This record gives sequence, structure tokens and C-alpha cells, in this order.
Amino acid sequence: MASSKTLLASLLIVSLFVLGFAESDPTVITNMVENALTDDKIDCDGTCDVRCKLSSRPNLCKRACETCCDRCSCVPPGTSGNYDACPCYRDMTTHGGKHKCP
Repeated sequence: MASSKTLLASLLIVSLFVLGFAESDPTVITNMVENALTDDKIDCDGTCDVRCKLSSRPNLCKRACETCCDRCSCVPPGTSGNYDACPCYRDMTTHGGKHKCP
């Protein structure tokens, strides 16, 4: 009998293909499956420290980054840019339509 994690992964992959995400970047699909299979959340505090270390307003940057990290369970690598590594992080906006995540 298949384990519950294997069954969950299979259902997630099938649903991604059915919903049309098959044409998306394969690394995005891989990250989504890996996040679904792991119970561990990333260390948002440490990851956002790295992301915001060169910011002119590090406290504001870190607060926004941690909010985005909590919601998306990912933070793009580096101190800026690389948003394609985390589409959820990239697509989150403020009420004014500006990027929420640094």
C-alpha cells in the first residue's frame, strides 16, 4: 500500500497537469511538490536577514519579507531580484498595486 505522502504527491502532480501548470517552469513544479511533502517551513527570519542585509531600510524590508515568506514558504535567493524562483513572492502586491515583497 502506498504511503500517504506518495499518494499526496501523486495527486498534487496530477492536479497540476490537469489545471494547466504543466507548461510552467519545471523547477516551480518541483518546489511546489517538495513544499507539499515536507512539514518543515523555511527559516523566514534567517532567510529575510540575508535578503534585506543591503537594504537602505532593513527593518521595513525584513518585516515585508517575513510576511511574504510566511505566506509563500519561499524567498528568492540573493539580496534583490530573482523573483522567478518564487512566483508567489513575486506576485504578491499591496492594496496600491505595488510589489509587497522586497
